[in-house]
Amino acid sequence: MKLGTSAIIGGLLFALAIFVGLFAPWLAQTDPVMGANLMNAEEPPSWIWWFGTDAQGRDIYSRVVHGARISLTVGIVSQLVNSVIGVTLGLTAGYWGGWWDDVVNGLTNVMLAIPSLIFALAIMAVLGPGLTSLLIALGLTNWSFTCRIARASTLSLKSQGYVQAARVLGYGDLRIMITQLLPNMVGPIIVIGTLGMGGAVLAEASLSFLGLGIRPPYPSWGSMLSEARDQITTAPWLSVFPGLAIFLTVLGLNLLGDGLRDVLDPQSRSRRA
Repeated sequence: MKLGTSAIIGGLLFALAIFVGLFAPWLAQTDPVMGANLMNAEEPPSWIWWFGTDAQGRDIYSRVVHGARISLTVGIVSQLVNSVIGVTLGLTAGYWGGWWDDVVNGLTNVMLAIPSLIFALAIMAVLGPGLTSLLIALGLTNWSFTCRIARASTLSLKSQGYVQAARVLGYGDLRIMITQLLPNMVGPIIVIGTLGMGGAVLAEASLSFLGLGIRPPYPSWGSMLSEARDQITTAPWLSVFPGLAIFLTVLGLNLLGDGLRDVLDPQSRSRRA
């Protein structure tokens, strides 16, 4: 099946963000942290300073480009952690059922009842700011949706004939879950993982904006917006470019996730038609 136009646009935006993050040192030669020069403070965008400079004279273009590394690292790594936790809990709860299913369902309901950003704020308040703390906080707060999807998929798949045949052949529970069930739920997991990365990028920016994520002077799109909020009328380029980077990255991931859902879930596509 072919991807739709919106999914292709989203994939291109995400690929562009990945490219910028990977090749940041070559795309921006100015040091985003140590390149301060007060003689160049708050220069507007020009042929010399493409995105202008901030109050310390640092190149905004360089900081936005290097900030892609942090945002994408947080988005990808935290979503991988979420997927591992959610799939493990949902798969085992749906397959084994019983008291374990009740425990996982109760824990999932608790997680769904607490706004993930509030939970992440509480964890960051305990662990303190920094990249490692940010990865832990976001990695532990958004697994509930993945868990629900994995559990529902397991409940519908475990009664299929090929699973029963695997039991007859003497496959153990772990082998059945890994070789028979998990490959058949990859599609929905990929979709929710793609959408979750966009949410993680936005959450990282929110926490950094509040001073609980990546701390200045290290380049993070959220912390750049926080530094620029007092100069939004006098030097709007300080907030426009990091804000645009967040917008395009999250938009690309959401468009890609929606497109993948249409391709991997025929029922969703038929409902939209």
